[in-house]
Amino acid sequence: MGATFLITLREAFEAALLLGLVYTYLDKTGARRHFTWVSVGGALGLAASIAMGVAVAYLSGPLIDLGPDVIGAGVIFLAVILLTWHAWWMQRHARGIRGQVERRIDEARSTQRLWMVGLIAFTGVFREGAETVIFLWCLMAEATSAAGWGSVVAGVAGVVAAGTLGWVIFRGGQRLSLVRFFTVTTVLVLFLAAGLFSTGIGRLQSLGVLPMMAPLWDTSWLLSDSSAVGSFLAGLLGYRARPSLLEMSGYLAYLLVLGFVMFGGAWRRPAPAPAVRARASR
Repeated sequence: MGATFLITLREAFEAALLLGLVYTYLDKTGARRHFTWVSVGGALGLAASIAMGVAVAYLSGPLIDLGPDVIGAGVIFLAVILLTWHAWWMQRHARGIRGQVERRIDEARSTQRLWMVGLIAFTGVFREGAETVIFLWCLMAEATSAAGWGSVVAGVAGVVAAGTLGWVIFRGGQRLSLVRFFTVTTVLVLFLAAGLFSTGIGRLQSLGVLPMMAPLWDTSWLLSDSSAVGSFLAGLLGYRARPSLLEMSGYLAYLLVLGFVMFGGAWRRPAPAPAVRARASR
C-alpha cells in the first residue's frame, strides 16, 4: 500500500503540476481562451492512460502463464530499473520544468499552432499515466492478493493528495518548494526501489539461481510484513521481517550506490547564494 500511495502521489502530482503550469502561464499572458485546448488534451491523455492500463492487465495474463515466478522476478527487476531512471531524471530536471513548459507555449503562440498547447497537456498527462500503469503493474508482481483493496485505497489517496498539493501550489502556496518535494519523494522512491531489488534477490533465491540462506533475524513476532502496517512499510521502505544476508546486502548496496549517484554531487557543491536559492524554490 505504501508503494502504491507514493507512486500515485508522485506521478499524479507531476501531471497536476504540468497542467497547472500551462493554465497559469496562459492566464498570465492573457490567453485564457486557449484553456479548452489544455482541458481536451489532458482529458485525452487520461483516457489513453486508462486504455493502456486495461491493455496491460489483459496482456499480462498470458505472460504469467509462462511461469509466474520467472516472470515475477523479471518484472520486479524491470521496476527497479524504471524507478531508478525516473528518480534520476526528475532529480536532474525538476528545476527546469517551468521554463520548458513556458518556452513550448510561447512557441505555440508565436507560430499560431495553438493545438500544440493541447498536445503539451496530452503528452504530459499520458506520460505520467503510462508510467503509473507500468510502475503499479510491476509492484503487483510482488503484492499478495490480500493487498488488492488496500492498494486501490492507497492509489486513490495518492491521487487526492496530489490534486490537493497542486491546488495549494497554484492557489496561494507558491512558497512551497517543488525542488524539495521532488527531493523528498526521490529519497522515498530509492527506498522503494531498494526494497524491490531485495525482493528480486529473494525471488532468484527461491528459483535456485542464487543460494538459499537462513534469515538474518526474525521480527515477525513484533511486526509481520503481511500485516497492514508491515505491508505498508514493506512497500514504502522495503521492510522485511525475515531477510536473508543476500537480500539485506542487496538492499543496503542499492541505497548506498544510488544515494551517492543521486545526491553525491549536492553534498560536494557549495550552498547557493540567497538569490539563487529563492529562485530555485519557486
